[in-house]
Amino acid sequence: MLQLLKRFKYHLAVFFSVIGPGFITAVVDNDAGGIYTYSQAGAKYGYLPLWTLLPITLLLIVTQEMCSRMGAVTGKGLSDLIREEFGLRTTFFMMAALVLANLTNVMANFAGIASSLELFGISRFISVPLGATVVWLLVVKGTYDRIEKVFLFATVLYVAYIAAGILVKPDWKQAAIYSVKPEFVLEPGYVTMLIGMVGTSVAPWMQFYLQAAIVEKGISAKDYAESRIEVIVGCVVMTVIAFFIIVACAGAIHSVAPRDITDAADAAAGLKPFGDYAYLLFAAGLFNASLFAACILPLSTSYTVCEGLGFESGVNFGFREAPIFYWLFTGLILVGGGVILLPAFPLVRAILLSQVLNGILLPLVLVFMILLVNKKRLMKEWTNSRAYNFVAWSAVVIMIGLTLALTGISVKDLVAN
Repeated sequence: MLQLLKRFKYHLAVFFSVIGPGFITAVVDNDAGGIYTYSQAGAKYGYLPLWTLLPITLLLIVTQEMCSRMGAVTGKGLSDLIREEFGLRTTFFMMAALVLANLTNVMANFAGIASSLELFGISRFISVPLGATVVWLLVVKGTYDRIEKVFLFATVLYVAYIAAGILVKPDWKQAAIYSVKPEFVLEPGYVTMLIGMVGTSVAPWMQFYLQAAIVEKGISAKDYAESRIEVIVGCVVMTVIAFFIIVACAGAIHSVAPRDITDAADAAAGLKPFGDYAYLLFAAGLFNASLFAACILPLSTSYTVCEGLGFESGVNFGFREAPIFYWLFTGLILVGGGVILLPAFPLVRAILLSQVLNGILLPLVLVFMILLVNKKRLMKEWTNSRAYNFVAWSAVVIMIGLTLALTGISVKDLVAN
């Protein structure tokens, strides 16, 4: 019994030492774009879309687990491995598409900062420059350990959505039923919304950031049992947050009058009739999520490009030691935040373009991941089992089908706009 207790204490200590990369990556997936998607699902279709969260969680766990395992075993980032195994030309074109896609996502998150604080009467000409400055100082002046602590604190603040969902007093019985009961509606808008929910949950940048963070944190194969648990816990927490966002909007907006929402801030305003606390918590949650993602996405892009092209990267280096890393990070923040202050900037078209680029990139990234994780020379005894490969390839085929469908819809909307 004493031996079991000692072993439990050891594994618990290791778990808390490796917590960070998997948890942060999964939770930050609920950024301004994700919150809008889930809010729209609840506002327009009520509790019906909740059943998709279970398969989405499985897809996310499968993809995130493979990336974190590769990082722990090889000690290299995903773009680094792609360059070494598939060549510089392939890596370069992938990096170029990823920079464009991530830049538009950064814009969307600065738009989230602006719209969330406008609900509190703060002008975007104050909130966006201030937010950009905070993000830049945190990364440029911080170390990995310090930045990770701030990120982990930001993940805790997502509890605002859980509180907002409870305050709305939704129909919990309906929420429970539709969480396990698949419900299909033969309507283009519903199908598009389902595809969007999957597409916003598994994005290319996540795979690159997670593996880079695993490497920078120094997690190795001997720590991987605990790291895997951390990845799974992060994916489950992401799903719980998404559940409460959908439930909050289903209870506050759909139950009154089903409608489309213009953005996540519009969803927050829809909670006003249920009290100031629900409204303020949802708005504060949007600000936290947008600021958090506005930091992670430029950081992820800098990691990915510098690893892929062989430049020094990492927040434990100084500006002089990793100039390309920090200048790229700085440029993404300046452009991403700056365009939000331009009155005529076509943000909707930029976000649609981002969805198209993500749709093209994600299938390639997922295929590269499975090919890499099955290379004995790289992974030794840590390659996928046959059963795991079946699940992984099935998940990839599903993701490819859904992302291609979403890409087609986005191209159509892009042409229309």
